[in-house]
Amino acid sequence: MSSRYFLELSYKGTNYSGFQTQQNANTVQGEVEKAFKILQRSPVALTGSSRTDAGVHALQNFFHFDFEAEIHPDFVYKMNAILPADIVIKAIYPVGAEQHSRFDASSRLYHYHIYTHKNPFLEDRAYYFPYTIDMEKLQEAAVLITRYNDFTSFSKRNTQVKTFRCSIIQSQWFWQSDCLIYKVEADRFLRGMVRALTATMLKVGRGKISLQQFQEIIEAKDCTKAHFDVPGHGLFLQKVNFLQPL
Repeated sequence: MSSRYFLELSYKGTNYSGFQTQQNANTVQGEVEKAFKILQRSPVALTGSSRTDAGVHALQNFFHFDFEAEIHPDFVYKMNAILPADIVIKAIYPVGAEQHSRFDASSRLYHYHIYTHKNPFLEDRAYYFPYTIDMEKLQEAAVLITRYNDFTSFSKRNTQVKTFRCSIIQSQWFWQSDCLIYKVEADRFLRGMVRALTATMLKVGRGKISLQQFQEIIEAKDCTKAHFDVPGHGLFLQKVNFLQPL
């Protein structure tokens, strides 16, 4: 009889085409499955909690998997010895057979990092945006987002979701060290949503569009109205919260 486990990991997404396995592409899931097969001498099918796009980083993400054999007693240590330096297994948790890393997640927290003065140490972990930004307008736009739950305008096309509704728990901008950070937490996110929100709010912050126009973009429910032009390498999945603590 198989047992179910949650696998907690973090990674720097620079060298990967995303979190989830893709044909002919280097992915985080592909590397973890390869390491698992080397250690346990048996393949495993991993189910991810939160997909991240190419170049996107995660301080915390999860897989779950079912496995019949005994897990190696030094599983975390051994896996990290096999995995490349930009992926780290943080913990493994035995869970109930019905627990699901995606469907049992109650919320996800993302940060988008921006820096306005040239800094070589932030180059691959934040978006260089050397312009004057009106923080007050940015905050007003961030607060406005919390009043809505349909984010069709901020979803990439060719998505197979059944609904574009998301419940925003928090949305705000703040400075931390040399970075301007957009912090957003929701029960779920659409494909490209955080980057689209960030890019479109930056237009507000620069005075390229008004707060009223931003509101009209939200209400239009039309992805051709929003902006998606910020890179993946500024985005971090910070935390995944679950209905039942691990």
